Amino acid sequence: MSESYDYLFKFLIIGRAGSGKSCLLHHFIENKFKEDSSHTIGVEFGSRIVNVGGKSIKLQIWDTAGQERFRSVTRSYYRGAAGALLVYDTTSRDSFNVLWNWLNDARTLASQNICILLVGNKKDLEEEREVTFLEASNFAQENELIFLETSAKTGENVEEAFLKCSKTILAKIETGELDPERIGSGIQYGDAAARAAAGGTLGPNGQQPRSRLRPDCAGNGSCRSS
Repeated sequence: MSESYDYLFKFLIIGRAGSGKSCLLHHFIENKFKEDSSHTIGVEFGSRIVNVGGKSIKLQIWDTAGQERFRSVTRSYYRGAAGALLVYDTTSRDSFNVLWNWLNDARTLASQNICILLVGNKKDLEEEREVTFLEASNFAQENELIFLETSAKTGENVEEAFLKCSKTILAKIETGELDPERIGSGIQYGDAAARAAAGGTLGPNGQQPRSRLRPDCAGNGSCRSS
């Protein structure tokens, strides 16, 4: 039976290489830490269906390479994104100092109503911290971003990061600020009728099985997870 859901949201994970973007995605999809992580080449793709506010939502997530040499390639994936996790490494001052580069790209190239959540990753490495919670929180407030610190290793706040962004997008749909039928919104209607006919396929925790991660090479939103 094919997947069914109420909405599909296109998400990006952006930020400097080494900040743990791929590990965040892997933990969200597979519910475990990716021990042998290496730098993403181009873009990787993953998807998962979650329950938000009583709605079944498929998150189509594009993990972009953070190395400058791939920037011209990854920019094409920004188009029509409804949400983005802007990630820095709490133990790397450099990764925090260059956040504006990715924030500017997201607001220039993605949906004009894109929901961006600032993520301070590697929260578990407290003794190595170089960026305080307060200064990151101030950056988020100044740029109208939601803010969370996470740990892709322990899983702390990983789920919450994606769900917070999804809740914000869903609220904008319900108030009419976002229209799923508008081209470039990063949102699509799903097959709610099929979901209802199937009697609901959500598990006891309100979520469907996780889709496996796989690399992508198209960038046109047509890929399907295995």
